[in-house]
Amino acid sequence: MKILVVKMSSLGDVLHTLPAVTDAAASHPGVQIDWVVEESFARVPGWHPKVDRVIQTAFRRWRNRPFASLGGGEFWRCIAGVRERQYDCVIDAQGLLKSAVITRLARGAGSGYDRPSAREPLAALGYRHRFAVARDQHAVTRLRQLFARSLDYSLPDTLPDYGIRRRFSGADKVRGDYIVFLHGTTWPSKQWPCNCWRKLAELVATAGFTIKLPWGTEEERRQANDIAADFHFVEVLPRLGLDDLAYVLGSARGVVGVDTGLSHLAAALEVPVVTLYGATDPLLTGTTGGHQANLRAEFPCSPCLRRVCSYRDSDAIHPACYRSLPAREVWICLQSLMQAGHVAEKACVQA
Repeated sequence: MKILVVKMSSLGDVLHTLPAVTDAAASHPGVQIDWVVEESFARVPGWHPKVDRVIQTAFRRWRNRPFASLGGGEFWRCIAGVRERQYDCVIDAQGLLKSAVITRLARGAGSGYDRPSAREPLAALGYRHRFAVARDQHAVTRLRQLFARSLDYSLPDTLPDYGIRRRFSGADKVRGDYIVFLHGTTWPSKQWPCNCWRKLAELVATAGFTIKLPWGTEEERRQANDIAADFHFVEVLPRLGLDDLAYVLGSARGVVGVDTGLSHLAAALEVPVVTLYGATDPLLTGTTGGHQANLRAEFPCSPCLRRVCSYRDSDAIHPACYRSLPAREVWICLQSLMQAGHVAEKACVQA
């Protein structure tokens, strides 16, 4: 059986699709899976051992110069790649008009969400087979259900298996007893305040751990330097690609992150992760898997789903909703996850 998966972005969404791929491969041994994905995240599908070929798109870049892109060879090479093979099933795991177009162009019967289930209802017009999947479920659960119905197998009653842990955990590339802080995120309203990170760093260091701070933009690099200022136990990493970041996360003792794609990567690697939510709600898209905890702010206007916090008062903590998530509470939660993970690993070794 040959399957084409269309899931182009973003990082968290692409990672959320991996457990469905694991399910499909377990239910159909010998399946061949290709994947259409945005160039920025093209490394991720290939991490899964059951993904055979990755076809890159660049819609995010092409939309800035649509006429030049359509006239260039890059777009048509992408379409040629999509149409190169005949598929038994083409699954649109995105539910958008652009992903529905790719699904329609592919050579094979298209499957996807029906109109009420899709993010963009008109996308359902692009599929031969449409499935109702309740939207009030976590994204990982919805995707696992979509794949099960598209490929006609029973949905496994198991925790999500992202299929990438073995590739990155326990790697010799990264050594040390360390915790990773994932402080960078696109929305200012999602950012945990610098003084909270510094308080947490002091608690982590008192317990004997060092701290690693990755970053992806110049603004995130400045934030990392502010968190690390005068702390000899905090290392600001050089700018890393996704593979190297995955090695760093996979070998960490624990991770604390805000609502960002890298927190989902840490969750996919089954590392103990505490993810902090203020402006956003983890119910439908929070980190999920083994050794995970989502701490949600308790505040009158949370979750506001706004990029910028408009709440103002005299409190030094901003966004103000994070006053309900102090550093000590976060550290206690992470310690609990780390201890549980250690006990589980020890039991596996003894068995």
